[in-house]
Amino acid sequence: MYQLERAIFDLRRGVPVLITDAEGDRLVRPLEGHHAGELATLLERCGQAPRLVVTRHRLAAAGFHAPSEEVALALGDEGLPEALAEGEIPSHEARLPATPAERVALGMLRRGQLVPVALAATPRAGGEVERLVADGTLLALDAREAEVALANLGRELTRVSEARVPLADAEVTRFILFREGDGMREHLAVVIGEPQAWPEPVPIRLHSACLTGDLFASLLCDCGEQLRNAVRDIHALGGGVLLYLDQEGRGIGMANKLRAIGLQEAGLDTLDADACLGFGHDERGYASAVAMLHQLGIQRVQLLTNNPRKLAALTEAGIEVTKRQAVYGRVNEHNRAYLTTKAGRSGHWLESLLDQDDSA
Repeated sequence: MYQLERAIFDLRRGVPVLITDAEGDRLVRPLEGHHAGELATLLERCGQAPRLVVTRHRLAAAGFHAPSEEVALALGDEGLPEALAEGEIPSHEARLPATPAERVALGMLRRGQLVPVALAATPRAGGEVERLVADGTLLALDAREAEVALANLGRELTRVSEARVPLADAEVTRFILFREGDGMREHLAVVIGEPQAWPEPVPIRLHSACLTGDLFASLLCDCGEQLRNAVRDIHALGGGVLLYLDQEGRGIGMANKLRAIGLQEAGLDTLDADACLGFGHDERGYASAVAMLHQLGIQRVQLLTNNPRKLAALTEAGIEVTKRQAVYGRVNEHNRAYLTTKAGRSGHWLESLLDQDDSA
């Protein structure tokens, strides 16, 4: 786990990482923040043109067929075409299934909330890369071990701190902070009311953090209103828990969320904008939410949600969902397209909300 954590932070700083595997070692670095000097250094260390590793989502958004979930574009000896640096996918580049090391590289970029596009090259045997790994300048990690560690992230949580935090809509409330095992994500359990007085099943909501909506009341979504309405509803039901999850932008992070909003300004819907960056329709997982519920001793719930994926995730993890309750914000001229996309393409239960007039 420690090696994976350090490798992700190195990639976030633009430092290459060596990922080793029997099918071929790869020296990788994110395309994000790329400039010509760093590419020249990569070419010098490896002695060959790199491959550009992308997701099938990015290829599909560009109109190309992907042979696998992660794809490597074999670049020519001239290096990185300008169009690729700008995010385009030229039609003439050979598209090959990514190697295990390249697949892990994209998983690490996702975890680091970077755009999932990587440059990857095979280092020379006995060359400078080996020397830099030996003296600790570059980090090397095993692809298989990193893949297992990535798959298990979020399942181990530490309860770090807690305090009473009275809220306007729920005065008897306690915040409990949980930290994931790699230290990169922190989640809050907002415990409303006294647990011994909670109804059975326990009312809960899984709320993904949305800085723009929750804090700044952005009109582009209904997240802030959903958050406050959920607190109010849980309090009215006799208490329960709102899990405030560090999953900004459906799991892609604030930087990529702002990039996606920019693409929406150009006419894309919220899901196609994410795909252009290389992300799936929803990058969130709910292992952390399940772990938090287990630590809080909650097994049977009344779930406040409009999202079928949240209900399915809890059920598959063994949490008994006995009832679902909708929780809405308001529709306005700025968020109607966003909500319509969530209902039409992601299956969210929003029909009754969207039937309302914008002025309602």
